[in-house]
Amino acid sequence: MGIKERRERQQEDLRKKILDAASELFANDGYESVSMRKIADKIEYSPTTIYLYFKDKNELLNQLCEETFAGLVKDLQKIENKADDPLTSLRKAMKAYIDFGLKYPNHYEVTFTDPIKSGDLPFEGSTGQKAFDTLASHVAKSMESGQLKKDDVAKVSQILWALGHGIVSLLNAHKDFPFVDRKSLTEGAIDVIFEGIKA
Repeated sequence: MGIKERRERQQEDLRKKILDAASELFANDGYESVSMRKIADKIEYSPTTIYLYFKDKNELLNQLCEETFAGLVKDLQKIENKADDPLTSLRKAMKAYIDFGLKYPNHYEVTFTDPIKSGDLPFEGSTGQKAFDTLASHVAKSMESGQLKKDDVAKVSQILWALGHGIVSLLNAHKDFPFVDRKSLTEGAIDVIFEGIKA
């Protein structure tokens, strides 16, 4: 590996370190309570270093949300590209969404449940829109195949997102509650959801 490649890798590693630290602090302390200095202290760098990567805290949050959604979009698109029937793909997409939120609780908290984002980060053209559009595509194909009841695609997609979000938020927020096995809980919840919307 050459000097240029090594430097680029080091820069990307540091950028990821900054985003991960910010995600944890935003989730634990709240966006308003976290300063760029606090993030810098956590990774043991100077605040000046962080400003080389992000112009301010809002841009840092924006990038964190975009990259979190990008990971989810990648998972959903892999499912869409497989040759499963539409309803099976939709079920897998729901499961992938829930699994993603449980695997990355800090990123999920910051991206999906922190109220400060709603007026600050655009939806149009974002990876968040891509994630929702991918889910809606699964829903539309399931309706076209006759496997889901004919209904408004946006409405059903939003219902599925809201229910998936509820499961993730509940499991992430109440870790001490004696939940049953997570796999059986999430699969059982998906079964109940799909019984209500199947044709």
